[in-house]
Amino acid sequence: MSDRFEQGHACVIGIGGDLPSTARDAKGLASILQDPERCAYPENQVHLLTSEQATRQNILTTLGALAKSTTAESTVLVYFSGHGLQITQPFKLYYLMPFGYKKEELSDTAISSSEFLACLQAIPAQKLLVLLDCCHAGGVTDLSGMKIAKAPLPPEATQMFASGGGRIMIGSSQSNELSYAGDPYSAFTYALMKGLCGQGAVKQDGYIRATDLAMYASRVVSTLTEDKQHPVLDIEKADNFALAYYAAGGLQPKGLPSGLEDQPSIEAKPGQLDGYSQHVEASGDGAVAIGRDANGATIVTGHSNIVGSSNVVQRNVTQRGKYNVNLGSAQNFNIGDTINHDKE
Repeated sequence: MSDRFEQGHACVIGIGGDLPSTARDAKGLASILQDPERCAYPENQVHLLTSEQATRQNILTTLGALAKSTTAESTVLVYFSGHGLQITQPFKLYYLMPFGYKKEELSDTAISSSEFLACLQAIPAQKLLVLLDCCHAGGVTDLSGMKIAKAPLPPEATQMFASGGGRIMIGSSQSNELSYAGDPYSAFTYALMKGLCGQGAVKQDGYIRATDLAMYASRVVSTLTEDKQHPVLDIEKADNFALAYYAAGGLQPKGLPSGLEDQPSIEAKPGQLDGYSQHVEASGDGAVAIGRDANGATIVTGHSNIVGSSNVVQRNVTQRGKYNVNLGSAQNFNIGDTINHDKE
């Protein structure tokens, strides 16, 4: 008979939009938390916000609701997958970028670190784990007059989370690294999901603990990315509290659900999967940018009516393996056109 992890509450966010892979990551993580055979969080206590639901207002409202619905005895997990950036000039500010953010209206459409941390501080739970899979900040580079940097964690977080005591924040990568997306999940989220299924449990007592999960994720992410990405957590100051069941109250892990049995296909270069750095130089009058539609087909996403000579580029797409995208000879391409590709 399975038990519910009744004290478990979660807010799981994947912004989608210009980072469609983040919505898949969030849905996958939420499914593990709600799985009645594994983490067994009550379904109505896992709040999933993806794409159009992951707006600034909805995120702040949901965090506010957690502050009201939880107690000191609750266990709360907050997961965010999307852009995290720090403006370093002319002044320093950190932002999480939700769905619908506008670069020219950050104060009204993004979430500043001070707002985010204020929401977390209002949550009374003494066991709080914050997971930030903040990736591809380089995709938001045209902030006029400002210098930005990739930032996996808000600098102010060290003040709130440095003393341990059951409040931990884990970032997907170090400040000088980028996070790698993947199919079906990013390296970091895949590692978290496996860890939540019991792969990272040090003690076989039915529980997955916070720092055990962090250490397991660090090992898996480093392996998946060939030592290019390393999650960050100050283990010395962290409290290794029970975060969830891994087998709904049982002692024997249930194994991995569908989608986690095989390792994900990790992008070769950060941003590749979601359309960044996917520009194919044509030998004619410009370049054509390629991306994916909702069904995974390769399409033209920018620079319409480009004529290109025979030009082949190798890139990763949704399906596993590498494909050749042949732009053909003397063809006109319009935004939205489908490009045929053949597997090698």
